[in-house]
Amino acid sequence: MSDVNQETVEPPTEHTRPTGHFTLLLSPTPRGARLARLLGAEQLRTWGLLSEAATHVIAELAANAVTHGRVPGRCFRLTLRVADDTLRIEVTDTRGDRLPRSRPAAADAESGRGLLLVEALADRWGATEGPTPRKTIWAELKTDPTGSLTVPAR
Repeated sequence: MSDVNQETVEPPTEHTRPTGHFTLLLSPTPRGARLARLLGAEQLRTWGLLSEAATHVIAELAANAVTHGRVPGRCFRLTLRVADDTLRIEVTDTRGDRLPRSRPAAADAESGRGLLLVEALADRWGATEGPTPRKTIWAELKTDPTGSLTVPAR
């Protein structure tokens, strides 16, 4: 069902920052979105990055992949990368024809409010097309000197 390919390193010590890469394929179902959130949060704990903000971003991007990027029989991919002072969260699905708006929808819109949450919690986010038929929605969160994730001041 899910294909796990992960590389992890030791949690950071007092003077080091975590680095690593984690990726897995998940079914485009509510269960797959839930697993993305749970397994992503566990990987962040392994790296010593305890962050509700990052877990919320993972959950929202995975839910969007299941809701708006679902193609029956095709999985979506969650990728976490941490290097230097940045955690990058990526969710890739196979609906490259359905890109999010450049700006999230207004709070009173019928859909698209989840990206408002991503925008509030991430330092930056965006979408990358391809290769066909894929798209990747990504978000980056900065870490402080101790390796903890920070929420941007707005």
